[in-house]
Amino acid sequence: MARRKRAEGARAPNGASSVYFSEYDHLWHGRVTVGVKDNGNPDRRHVKRATEAEVIRAVRELERQRDAGRVQKPGLAWTVEKWLTHWVENVAANAVRRTTMVGYRTSVYNHLIPGIGAHRIDKLQPEHLEKLYVLMQANKPKGKGLSAGTAHLAHRTVRAALNEAVKRGHITSNPAKVAKPPRVVEEEIVPFTVEEARRILDATENMRNGARFIVALTLGLRRGEALGLKWSDIDIRWKHGCAKASECRTDPAQLCPFRQLDRATLTVRRAVQQYIWQHGCASEKPCGRRYGAHCPQRHGGGVVTTEVKSRAGQRTVGIPLPLVQALERHRERQATDRVRAADLWHDEGWVFTNHIGRPVHPTVDHEAWKSLLKRAQVRDARLHDARHTAATMLLVLKVPLPAVMEIMGWSEASMAKRYMHVPNELVAAIADQVSDFIWPSAAEAEVHAEVDDAELSDQQRATIQRLASALPAPWRQRFADVFDKGDDESTGASEPV
Repeated sequence: MARRKRAEGARAPNGASSVYFSEYDHLWHGRVTVGVKDNGNPDRRHVKRATEAEVIRAVRELERQRDAGRVQKPGLAWTVEKWLTHWVENVAANAVRRTTMVGYRTSVYNHLIPGIGAHRIDKLQPEHLEKLYVLMQANKPKGKGLSAGTAHLAHRTVRAALNEAVKRGHITSNPAKVAKPPRVVEEEIVPFTVEEARRILDATENMRNGARFIVALTLGLRRGEALGLKWSDIDIRWKHGCAKASECRTDPAQLCPFRQLDRATLTVRRAVQQYIWQHGCASEKPCGRRYGAHCPQRHGGGVVTTEVKSRAGQRTVGIPLPLVQALERHRERQATDRVRAADLWHDEGWVFTNHIGRPVHPTVDHEAWKSLLKRAQVRDARLHDARHTAATMLLVLKVPLPAVMEIMGWSEASMAKRYMHVPNELVAAIADQVSDFIWPSAAEAEVHAEVDDAELSDQQRATIQRLASALPAPWRQRFADVFDKGDDESTGASEPV
């Protein structure tokens, strides 16, 4: 149906869309008001098509985007390279941890910009991303392709970057939400068994900073959280165990020879991280070294103290008595190290230190863990597996999930599925319970058989009938059905009890 023409001299209402044919270029044109520009003028978008039907469809699409609040900002669209560079250096850098930024920058500069950087951000399609992921994993002439995990990290990075572009109106939808990332096969994590954990604990006895690994196995602290502990974070309170009239009561409780632990807690407030060194040389005169750690003007790297991973990571957990005793022995050894180091000692209050009082370097901590596993003759495993072991121990002890989240420093309950594993011992115990519930043991079956086959004497039967006579009528009838069943079958009738 043809559009009805407006009366001669009549105006369209303010903000209404318009469609018209131009004799100049012989094309149909449409104009749609979608909002207001930064300077206050109407933001009126223009489209042109070869036919009237096509331009009407384009106008209606703009109107739908306007009504849904998904209109793209005016001006030239960003390229993917320009937006990713702006996002990673100016948006993400101020919002995430530096360790997260290492992965973001690697994905942006090494994979995303070389692969899809030339596309306009509003023209990027899910298929472009999927082809990039396949290309990243494809075998190269000089070696194998990248892992699925690396491609998946690139996917998460571009998804986060484009989410921000959608919020700011640069694009109307995020193609990374539609693109299918490569499937990552997560390596199965096997927590230490009770026997393995005990062997590790025994091997820490005469090891420098051995208490640090007891903390990992029993409390499940992350590496950075354990290395970031200070003595001021540990609160140990004793109470007297001697008689109330004892002279010992005049001394502090920790000096009592019969002292008992009243309360011991540990508060996680900070973490120790290893940052990658950055180049400090000017881009006009590079140092020529490949890694920032080798740059003469390097900066921003080394071992630093940072905040914990999340707000839930700031927590207070209880310390069991054996760990309290291990920490006290560790403190005595540290006092010896302090005397030996003399003026070189940095008295900064760290619980776990190197030989001069500085925090333990994460690389040194990693090497000490591997050495501990060999000494304990336990299978090779990551230090983070000790955290899985601690979470699994809480599962076996039937600790409520809210308490587990508080102890482990989780902000979401879904983390329990990743960290809490059902050990083989618990699986076997459940199987035994199912067996005992469904299939009775031989002894129980024999008892039931003896009961079923037992015959009552006439005297026993008479005694039960006398007792039954005192019961209400329905119960008397039940006894009659049970004890006179044989008589019923033989005589065909029975007398009520």
